[in-house]
Amino acid sequence: MDKLITFAVPCYNSAAYMDHCVETLLQGGDDIEIILVDDGSTKDDTPDICDRYAQQYPDIVRVIHQPNGGHGEGVNQGIRNARGIYYKVVDSDDWVDVDALRQVLDKLRQFTRDGKPIDLMIANYVYEHVEDNTRRPVNYRNVFPMGRVFNWRHIGRFKPGQYLLMHSVIYRTQILCDCGMELPKHTFYVDNIFVYEPLPHVRNIYYMDVDLYRYFIGRADQSVNESVMISRVDQQLRVNYHMIDAIDLRQVARKDKKLARYMYNYLAIMMSISSIFLTMEGSPESLGKRTALWEYLRTVDAGLYGRMRYFAIPAATNLPTLLGRKLSVALYRLARKIYKFN
Repeated sequence: MDKLITFAVPCYNSAAYMDHCVETLLQGGDDIEIILVDDGSTKDDTPDICDRYAQQYPDIVRVIHQPNGGHGEGVNQGIRNARGIYYKVVDSDDWVDVDALRQVLDKLRQFTRDGKPIDLMIANYVYEHVEDNTRRPVNYRNVFPMGRVFNWRHIGRFKPGQYLLMHSVIYRTQILCDCGMELPKHTFYVDNIFVYEPLPHVRNIYYMDVDLYRYFIGRADQSVNESVMISRVDQQLRVNYHMIDAIDLRQVARKDKKLARYMYNYLAIMMSISSIFLTMEGSPESLGKRTALWEYLRTVDAGLYGRMRYFAIPAATNLPTLLGRKLSVALYRLARKIYKFN
């Protein structure tokens, strides 16, 4: 590893907005690297823009041109080629706050100089809502100790709607290599795997209370747009099945009960998301897929199914009868309005 950190930026037809992303990252200086993964872009100048940055900043920017494999394969390529001690994904339509970036990099340099690299750094992120030009910061002050290295035993309870997202995490690159994670190709929503599967391999953590990542949300074609999520619900299901298979939560609980509790709650939320969008789609086929998902969890771990199926949020997204399904959708939309998560 000859760089402090690798920023992987998956790019797919991103010409309209990727400059802002890259320009903010370049402020990190010479000991960072930026890997621009051109994911088979054909509709605009994304490949040329990537190459221009590599030519202009040859000691910082590298480009990988790959056949279209989806966001997950862009992340995979970044991990395979990373030369940084640490690794962070930044989507091409998002950006980082430059002052916060410099603070984060200074802290990572300190850990490196001291010969005590951490496995995971967590920082805040900010929802930048394009439709009403509002911002909503998400922090973890109630969850993590500040100013010291800690482990899972020291974490507090997450509030509703408060989870680790790809936007908030910086992994030590070796952790991602050691856990053997391979994100599925041609699949949206794999960021949920990225912030779930590596966690049992993390032994020490540091939290910085700075608003580092700016998450641009509200574009009509964005993957978290409600209508887009309904049309791509099979990909959400693929992620759900992957998460069920990837981690034995009982085994995690034997080592870290608080981590297991967090991962259980996160999986429950992912099950709820799949359930609610299958309910919204509403066809007999989709409702059958909803039943099949929960039955699959039962075959893997009947005890986990029993706890999770009647946990408040999953239960609310799986109400029986047509009236119950309408109520489930209404509750979801109320939560979306309150927490503004898509």
